Amino acid sequence: MHSLLYKVLTIQEWEVISQSGRISTQLDEADGFIHLSSASQLNMTLSLYFTQEESVVLLRFNEAEIIDGLVYEYSEKRGKEFAHFYGELSITKIAQSWYLDRSAFSLPGEVMREAE
Repeated sequence: MHSLLYKVLTIQEWEVISQSGRISTQLDEADGFIHLSSASQLNMTLSLYFTQEESVVLLRFNEAEIIDGLVYEYSEKRGKEFAHFYGELSITKIAQSWYLDRSAFSLPGEVMREAE
C-alpha cells in the first residue's frame, strides 16, 4: 500500500511554483532534493519551519505517482526518516491542495485521521 506525502509552501513559494509548473523551493535547491513529510510529521514541520507565516499551502502527493525519484532518508536533525524527492516534480503530480491559515495551522480532518 502506498502512502500519502505532503509538501508545505509559503504563499510566495506557491505563487512562483504555480507559474513555473515545477515544485522546488530555495531550500530544496540548496539541499538537492524536494523535502516531503508524512501526515504524522506535518505538525512538527509546520512548527519548526513556518512560524513566521500567517498562511501556507499544503500539497498532497500519492506516493505511487512519484515513486521514481523518491528516497526515504534519515534526518540527523529530526531523528526520523523523511521522504526526499530527487528530480523534477511537476505540479501535475499534486493530488490535492489546501490553503491553511494560522490558528495553529489546523490541518484538514482527513489529514489528521491519516496521521493516527
